[in-house]
Amino acid sequence: METIRNLRVFLVESPIKMARQQGVGNVKGTVKRVLVELTSSSGIVGWGEAAPWEVFTGTAEAAFAAIDIYLRPIVIGARVDRIRELTIKMKKILVGHGEAKLAIETAMFDIFGKSSGLSIADLLGGRVRDTIPLSFSIADPDFDADMRRMEHMVPEGNRIFKVKTGVKSHKEDVSHLEAMRKAFGDQIDLRIDYNQALQPFGAMATLRDVDQFKPTFIEQPVPRDCLTAMASFTADLDTPILADESCFDARDLMEIIRLQAADAISVKLMKTGGILDAQGLMGIADTAHVPGYGGTLWEGGVALAAGTQFIAATPGISLGCEFYMPHHVLTEDVLETKIENRGGEVVVPDGPGLGISVSDHSLRSNARILAEH
Repeated sequence: METIRNLRVFLVESPIKMARQQGVGNVKGTVKRVLVELTSSSGIVGWGEAAPWEVFTGTAEAAFAAIDIYLRPIVIGARVDRIRELTIKMKKILVGHGEAKLAIETAMFDIFGKSSGLSIADLLGGRVRDTIPLSFSIADPDFDADMRRMEHMVPEGNRIFKVKTGVKSHKEDVSHLEAMRKAFGDQIDLRIDYNQALQPFGAMATLRDVDQFKPTFIEQPVPRDCLTAMASFTADLDTPILADESCFDARDLMEIIRLQAADAISVKLMKTGGILDAQGLMGIADTAHVPGYGGTLWEGGVALAAGTQFIAATPGISLGCEFYMPHHVLTEDVLETKIENRGGEVVVPDGPGLGISVSDHSLRSNARILAEH
């Protein structure tokens, strides 16, 4: 029976083209993430990625240590066809560090897919979609620069734009939303994301102001634990409320459903800590008729390939995805060929496993390696 015989882990840093300003924190210059390479006993190689964000879930350095020190002993020798068994063992041996566990699980799925000639979407039950609508986040401190990007992107077929609000003054936010509607009208699917920037006191008046621009949803206006306030917005506003930071796992979602605290959820593999756990989360969401949106942190192509395969096989994630980092923000990526974006959509790769290729050359040429073992 095929098993894992080798594990390599890399802490990498990649420069980004633009600053990103969001309610929960800012990013400028570079982003860090962790890449995992597993090799099976027959020589098949699988890749996974952990992309924590220090203000959201944790640090890349901690994910590197979690994989290198704590998970390595149970991964070596693990059977390739027993992915769920390994995920259970990882949860028992290490609390938290969901991104590290996801990286291992992804690499296992990549190997299992390659060994069987099936994509991860196939292994998850088969595709329900071949492309995923792409959402681009308007988060540059220089709003005029984002408007210039939109002038290029909209004619190319990009339709979904999510504005990061609550960082600048409310007056500026309203001015920017007004400018976007004036310039592009109903050509664009406009969405709003506060990333927890507002406090419950007084938030309703602010949200009523942005409601006039008819966004598709307002994402996480208040801190993650303010579910009573979220429920009041859901009940009283015309615009649907989407929970991101308030919904990491199935337990969070059950409480959101109980309180009717959101109309939709952002599903991030870095939050759920695994593809299988994300499937479980969406099983509950589907039962409650709560649609999902494919969110991200600062992932590169390996992690976003995993997200793409997952969404391709998940009917309930019907609100698109924001998998724009490799094409629009990272100056380079470790994939030999980027996942195709076409006409404002992410094209799901056809190949086995993740459907991507990473080589030692593409890794070392397109990322600064800070540590490896």
